[in-house]
Amino acid sequence: MLSAESTAVVRATLPAVGGALDEITTRFYDAMFHDRPELLDGMFNRGNQASGAQRRALAGSIAGFATALLDNPDIRPDTLLDRIAHKHAAVGVTDDQYTIVHKYLFGAIAEVLGDAVTAEVAAAWDEVYWLMAGALIAREARLYQDAGVEPGQVWQQWTVVERRTETPDVVSFLLRPADGRPAPRARAGQYVSVRVPAADGVRQLRQYSLSSDPGGDLRRITVKRVAGTDAAPDGEVSNLLHDQVREGDELTLSAPFGDVFLDDPADATTPVVLVSAGIGGTPMTGILAHLAALGSTRPVLVLHADRSPADHALRAETAKLAGQLPGARAVFWYEQPGAKEPDAREGLMNLDGVELPEGATVFLCGPLPFMRDVRAQLLRGGVPAQHIHYEVFGPDLWLPGPTA
Repeated sequence: MLSAESTAVVRATLPAVGGALDEITTRFYDAMFHDRPELLDGMFNRGNQASGAQRRALAGSIAGFATALLDNPDIRPDTLLDRIAHKHAAVGVTDDQYTIVHKYLFGAIAEVLGDAVTAEVAAAWDEVYWLMAGALIAREARLYQDAGVEPGQVWQQWTVVERRTETPDVVSFLLRPADGRPAPRARAGQYVSVRVPAADGVRQLRQYSLSSDPGGDLRRITVKRVAGTDAAPDGEVSNLLHDQVREGDELTLSAPFGDVFLDDPADATTPVVLVSAGIGGTPMTGILAHLAALGSTRPVLVLHADRSPADHALRAETAKLAGQLPGARAVFWYEQPGAKEPDAREGLMNLDGVELPEGATVFLCGPLPFMRDVRAQLLRGGVPAQHIHYEVFGPDLWLPGPTA
């Protein structure tokens, strides 16, 4: 709980701090990487730094946590903290790094806001920072314990046993632990970090959802080649995986993490709705495969949107898995459906006329504009906000409120 004195100061200064967070986080990362370049080796994704996505995500998390402290002083924003903790654990963040971040973050705050940062203001925001850091450190310690690894020691070598082209820009890699030991426990819907050496020797990483049933010793990731835009460069990790990794090669993967996953005890009856677009269908295929492996009779509704059937990665597998589940049905939308897809709907996903099972747990994944639009449709359709669980590929630039 934030002290009464700090609450008053944070409330008064939040507009100024929040308005300057983009500049603060820019200077923070510039100074930290200048002094500690080793952090760019296997800890931060350079593409997210170049596009500003990591900077905006950090700014949003700080503002979101501070706002939550003011709005609900006695309640910690568990959803926000859990999501960040899983992301941190998946790249091996350790307790000591919070001290490093504190040094450079508060240096950037003082540099940007100048004389406005009095001793009182600095103390209040210091309290906010350590409340957030302490909560994350505790959560990450539990995650490491649950994963059976020492803090930060999340990496394991895996052998590629099969490489399969799914679409012109999507490839799947089937993997087995290189040391022959059992695969670490994973839940359907979770992701792993993949760490690879870039051309200059600096290790880069990216998270990829597990796209097959995580119950055995084989794991699969399905990777879309990320092409550069004016705002961001080509994806280093995805292009390296596409261009260089073949059957028999080894990859470095983290233990599985992710706060969005299917909790499916044998007697579960709650309906499940899987909503995705583009490469966002990969965790949904993993969830479907897990349900099929369990012989689940839960009602399952699969909703997916894509540019065309040819662009729909794992399309045939998704349809096959849905067909194996007695309570499942699938609906696909394509902007260019083609003559061979008479049952597909044309255009963007529109839930008008789609009967949503009552009381369902909804999993949502895809590009941010898609998720914002479909989440709004789900809310209008009567689905409670707390029943909608979303996964963002990369830094979380959404951070929706409990009802927004």
